Amino acid sequence: MAKQKIMMEFCLLFAAICSSVSSDEWKANIVKSIDALVTSCVVVPCSFSHTGGNLPTSRLRGIWHEKDGTKRNIYHEDPTLIKDNFRDRTKMVGHLGQNNCTLEITDVKYHDNGPFCFRVELVRTENNDPTKDKFSFVEDCVELNMLPEPPKPTVIQPKTATQGEPYTVTCSVMHTCPTHVPKLTWNLDSTNIIVHHKDIKQGNWETQSILTFIPEEKDDNSEITCTAEFNGGLKSPETFTLHVKCIENYNHIIIPAVVGIGTALLFGIFCIFMAKKYKNHIAELQNQEGTMWNRLSRLSCR
Repeated sequence: MAKQKIMMEFCLLFAAICSSVSSDEWKANIVKSIDALVTSCVVVPCSFSHTGGNLPTSRLRGIWHEKDGTKRNIYHEDPTLIKDNFRDRTKMVGHLGQNNCTLEITDVKYHDNGPFCFRVELVRTENNDPTKDKFSFVEDCVELNMLPEPPKPTVIQPKTATQGEPYTVTCSVMHTCPTHVPKLTWNLDSTNIIVHHKDIKQGNWETQSILTFIPEEKDDNSEITCTAEFNGGLKSPETFTLHVKCIENYNHIIIPAVVGIGTALLFGIFCIFMAKKYKNHIAELQNQEGTMWNRLSRLSCR
């Protein structure tokens, strides 16, 4: 009796350990909630593990379905098994062989709120039929938060620009569709624009545009606009007023003064030249008169 009790406890303990190991091997890492812009697209990050070890994508079948029914597929490799209102709008952008089950939904509708769950099936190579190894991660599903309007870009700029010096402005916008990133444009003609894309985790991304230009006096109090255009066509602008600190220009004083000084200098040189010429002429006349008087004196003596 004691042996049977010990044996039963051992079996129960072994079953519990095996159950724990098995459940640990079937895991999914999916964001619980993510924003989705209506008419645009959304990418749901997803990774998973299974009991089959390292298998190629051809030996795995990934399915996304609504939580209230495994047959209500929003994504399946067989398009005929996808719900009509999701057909041609969903795509597996992750590689199952790399344990990546990331899903893309395009042309987002108001009813695409979920929750949606991932299911993986191990299939046979010869006929692609599923094996007994399959699992639906119904405890790790995602819900989409519908955004009817696009988010506003954020513009960061120095308060004041200085005339003739480089001025840098940064415009950024958040999104959840890295496969079709928003396009950021400016209402200024400039070739000095740098664009960055940053993964800030949990399915959120940031697109950033850095504009550098040299403002002039005419740009003071002008409006600069950064516009974010999202996949699907929705646009969201953000505008600020540019204030330019102008450099004092003394040309209206310096130029007339230089002209005046130059004119006076030339006139002085001209006067000196004329005075010298006049003195030389007087000296020549005096020499001529002295010579004439000497001649007359010699004639009178004779």
